[in-house]
Amino acid sequence: MKIAAAAYPLDFLPDWAAYCAKLSGWVARAAAQGADLLVFPEYGAMELASLGGAEVAGDLEAALREVMRHEDAVSALHCDLAARHGVHILGASAPADAEQPRPVNRATLYGPQGVIGHQDKQIMTRFEREEWDIAPARGLTLFDTPLGRLGVIICYDAEFPLLARALVEAGAEILLAPSCTETLAGYSRVKVGAMARALENQCVVVHAPTIGPAEWCPAVDMNTGAAAIYGPPDLGFPPTGILAETAINTPGWAVAEIDRAAIADVRRNGAVLNHLHWPEQENRLSAPVKRARPAQSA
Repeated sequence: MKIAAAAYPLDFLPDWAAYCAKLSGWVARAAAQGADLLVFPEYGAMELASLGGAEVAGDLEAALREVMRHEDAVSALHCDLAARHGVHILGASAPADAEQPRPVNRATLYGPQGVIGHQDKQIMTRFEREEWDIAPARGLTLFDTPLGRLGVIICYDAEFPLLARALVEAGAEILLAPSCTETLAGYSRVKVGAMARALENQCVVVHAPTIGPAEWCPAVDMNTGAAAIYGPPDLGFPPTGILAETAINTPGWAVAEIDRAAIADVRRNGAVLNHLHWPEQENRLSAPVKRARPAQSA
């Protein structure tokens, strides 16, 4: 199958029709390249805040509520596009009401038959905790699809190995890592995390970021990144571990063909067997850490 990861710019949209046209164009272009699975970025849906006007988009809380107001229409549009093109789509994440005091950060997976399910972000960044007050969720989801078993690790979640490992131990072969990062350093942290998750789990990781300026919305006012698809740098994969990558801050799709059999093969016959040997860490950690001190001089 082919996977497409979006390097996605945020636009100030004049109306709902403009959003429909933009998303439809992006999906059509990926499908025309033969993509079966499309991955949009974290907080890519924040451009919907512009539908409330400049004052709403410029206010953190008002922008959040405006995006949530379009949730049903966004879902219907994604379902239509997935069915029309016969693809699976991880929609751009958005604030969502999870029946708790504050919204969560939610990415929804759509298939040709409709909504498959969603994954909420588990660990909040400082901005989400201290300024925006987005709530952390609890619980991971394994999506068992005709394309393979998928897991989602949203942005900061990709920097924590045990979250990805729990999904892999449940059967995940491909991890989707949508992100939204302001700086090159932030993007690099997610990139390094995503590549590390591909290495240690001997799986494919799909990184889809927001890119470019959006000064009209303080939640996503500056975005830096490049879309990429990573694998383990081992048997059946590129020696760099990079299957496809866009240029930094350049809109478009990173597209790569993935063979699920290659994932099983590298886990079984790779030069290293990180996936298989992961439990050996526990045996090594059962003994206390020794402390060595330099010898005292006479």
